[in-house]
Amino acid sequence: MESWSLIILVITPGVWSGDWSVTSENQCALKGTSVLINCKYDYPVGHFVTSVSWFKNLYASGRWGLFRLDKLTSSLDHFKYLGNFRGDCSLKVNDVQHTDEGAYYFRFTTTFNRWMSIKPMYLSVGELTTVIEPSTVTEGGRVALTCMSGCPEPKNIVWFRDGQPVSNPVFQARREDAGDYYCAVHGQESVRSAPVALNVQYAPREVTLSVSPWGDIRSGGTATLTCSSDANPPVAHSGYSLYKDGQLLSSGQNYIISDILPSNRGWYYCQAWNNISWRGIDLINSTEVHLDVRYPPTNISISVDPQLFDEGSSVNLTCSSVANPSADSYIWYKMVDSDATSSMLQVGSGQLLSLPSVEESHSGVYLCKVRNSLGESNSTQVLLSMQRKQDEGQSLPVLAGIGVSLLVTLVVALLLFRKKQKTSADKKRVFDSRLIRTRSRSSAAEDPPDTTYANIHPLPSSTPSVPPQAISTASQRSSHRDDTASYEDEVTYSTVTIRPKDPSFPHHLNSNRRPQHSWSEARENNDSVIYASVFKSS
Repeated sequence: MESWSLIILVITPGVWSGDWSVTSENQCALKGTSVLINCKYDYPVGHFVTSVSWFKNLYASGRWGLFRLDKLTSSLDHFKYLGNFRGDCSLKVNDVQHTDEGAYYFRFTTTFNRWMSIKPMYLSVGELTTVIEPSTVTEGGRVALTCMSGCPEPKNIVWFRDGQPVSNPVFQARREDAGDYYCAVHGQESVRSAPVALNVQYAPREVTLSVSPWGDIRSGGTATLTCSSDANPPVAHSGYSLYKDGQLLSSGQNYIISDILPSNRGWYYCQAWNNISWRGIDLINSTEVHLDVRYPPTNISISVDPQLFDEGSSVNLTCSSVANPSADSYIWYKMVDSDATSSMLQVGSGQLLSLPSVEESHSGVYLCKVRNSLGESNSTQVLLSMQRKQDEGQSLPVLAGIGVSLLVTLVVALLLFRKKQKTSADKKRVFDSRLIRTRSRSSAAEDPPDTTYANIHPLPSSTPSVPPQAISTASQRSSHRDDTASYEDEVTYSTVTIRPKDPSFPHHLNSNRRPQHSWSEARENNDSVIYASVFKSS
């Protein structure tokens, strides 16, 4: 019997201490995790444990009370007793929730008594919380991630963004870093914090301009131009501007052309702005889009080269138009009148109609018809006629008028020239007359006072005159006639008439003059004396 007692003492050490007690520690568990509550109990010697139970203190029906755990949940695995009937009262709580938080008590029953823990074990439930500083950041800014909980923070925290692992909780934000972040416990990734969004703001990227409908845009139709971009914050409606060929067309995200014209053809692009700069640039442009407007031929005209021609000349008629796609057919017609009706006669095709030798039969009204895949149109009519002969006949009066004008101008110029010559000659004659008078007065001072000269009329000479070297009488001129014959062209002759001597003229004024009888002899010989003025030839 003693040997069996020794065996019992070895198998159940510490149970026979003889003291009633329950020992446990408070626990803090993260929501969603499993927690093990370590618990020990003891009882006096001689007792055998027959039942064990855990209770939770709850407030119900207006009062606090203890409720058995197996009555609190329908799940058999939520609370699981891991102890035994010999001193271990450990309890495991799976998938801890906030409702599991509270005070727990352990009670055991022996063959002679029962005992409940005096001091409860308190279970705290914490939850992982993600903190992002700052939660809104401009692209390129610094971001720090922090994981917090109501329990001591686990050391094996891992980070995720949109389900993808994040290697570093501190980083420089890029637009790709925007998303939902959460932290979790390594090995228990299902236990994680609620996701928190990181907002990364950035300037517009991938600015695009779309045209609807795309491709076949015809004149007269409708087209819608829409701007779009990837930006945070999104570009407002007023943040878009539309440009055509570099010129501002409108503001706004959409632009509608209700009645498309050929002039709407061109290069378009849009500009986006959301108050965020990218590398110092505030306004971001899209790539250019070419709006191709298709329309039938228009603005058709005919040019004639040369415009003036006569019979036998070579004449070219060129038909030009504006069309998209380009015209693929040109047909020439000539209007033909017959029996009071007009019809069109096809005379050629192609953009150029060449008439190598124009005849009278080629005169008439011409037009060309232009066609492309969208339609056809006619040009304005052009009258072709040999106008050069008519123009030459009309130019004869003009040429005659020009000739008469030139003749009149020439006559007037000739008259003015002759008048100018006459004026110069008159001025010269007056000058010579004044010169002779001056010389006559000078001679009168030396000649007898009873001699008076009058009616001296010098003849014009083509050679310049110089002061006379001598005045000769008729006898002197006769004696030197032979000597001066060679100078006939340089001698100007004048006839001087001598008036009768005035007997009343005072003689005492002539005391220094020559003797009076010389004048009497002269008068007896001839009443007229020929004087000559000799001019030195130049």
